This record gives sequence, structure tokens and C-alpha cells, in this order.
Amino acid sequence: QVQLVESGGGLVQAGGSLRLSCAASGSIFRIDAMGWYRQAPGKQRELVATITRDGTTNDVDSVKGRFTISRDNAKNTMYLQMNSLKPEDTAVYLCIALHSRCSSSTLYWGQGTQVTVSS
Repeated sequence: QVQLVESGGGLVQAGGSLRLSCAASGSIFRIDAMGWYRQAPGKQRELVATITRDGTTNDVDSVKGRFTISRDNAKNTMYLQMNSLKPEDTAVYLCIALHSRCSSSTLYWGQGTQVTVSS
């Protein structure tokens, strides 16, 4: 079993920055892809950014140039640096991790961290 814990959320004014972290713990064999989702009130959950084990990243158009996803494999930790935040970035941010062991893979979710951007 793998646990994911997010941290770093909070309240920030528009134009400000936050850095989210997602730390994986437990019986870790190998974590392949990781990513961040967000869910705003009344909206569908949205995939924000992903990163492979070798560092290849992908992100949604609405955050390009403002958000940067990264990871530290030695620490089993992923980050999301969020700059130039906008009120529409307000959401609960959840991390995901694809854990592989032998021939099977399991997708784990964190509990989420609230990000609120005031105008």
C-alpha cells in the first residue's frame, strides 16, 4: 500500500505563487508516472500536469508557462510550482501516482490540498 500526502496549499492573492508537494510513503517498489489533478466547486476534475519517471512532463494549456511540475525520485516526492496564480486556479489539488510492482500497476490518489486565489 502506498500513501500520498499533499502539502503547500493555502490562500494567496492573484499574481502570487505557491509550491505544492506530494510525498509518497509506504511499501514503495517503483513509482512510474505521477501527476496533479484539480477540482473546483461545481466543475469536473481536471488533469493539470503529469511527469514520467524520467522527467518527461505534460501540462494543460491553461497552466502552460505558469505551472511547473517536477519530482525527486530519491525522495518519492513530486512538486508543482505555481506562479502568476489566477482566481480560476482555485481548486482542491490532488496528486496521483502510478505504482508498479512485478507485472501489476496501481494508481493511488492523495487526499488533496486546497488552493484559493483571491482577486
